[in-house]
Amino acid sequence: MKRALFVIDVQNEYFDGAMPVSYPQGSFPNILRAMDAAASVNMPICVIQHSAPDGQRVFQKNTHSWELHPEVARRQRDKLVEKRFPGSFTGTHLQQWLESQMIDRIVIAGYMTQMCCDTTARQACHEGYPVEFLSDATGTLACHNAAGSVSAEQLHTTILVVQASRFSEVLTTDQWIARIKETKS
Repeated sequence: MKRALFVIDVQNEYFDGAMPVSYPQGSFPNILRAMDAAASVNMPICVIQHSAPDGQRVFQKNTHSWELHPEVARRQRDKLVEKRFPGSFTGTHLQQWLESQMIDRIVIAGYMTQMCCDTTARQACHEGYPVEFLSDATGTLACHNAAGSVSAEQLHTTILVVQASRFSEVLTTDQWIARIKETKS
């Protein structure tokens, strides 16, 4: 079994931009812990960066909010993938990279739980990859739109329940780190 850690959209937009992640507390330090743990066992790390189409107000390429958080940017990575859609497989060369690296299991960390993390986990499942979804190394914010309102905690928990029902094995960062130390990725 060869895992790859996906670190999805950990960009400045979610820290000091228009969409600050608020739940769960500690998701960012856990993302960094997952990256460090993966590097310690030579697990491939794929950092994924969202770029918005022209005209959108968030994730505009080459702006501060689009840039990776400095702590993610300075850490080891094996692949950087730029995407334009919520799913990391859509319109990218991610699948080819996974095949070239003989990856057969995907680990999800990053932002936002209900959007890019959820979509990428579902895509990976549909492509036949077992998925490990890190419950406390993913995060979101409250959502309000024409359909209604939901708190960040409710949204995050709902996605974790759905992921665990069919698409992913949901683990805490501590559980996952213990597992990879036992299996060496």
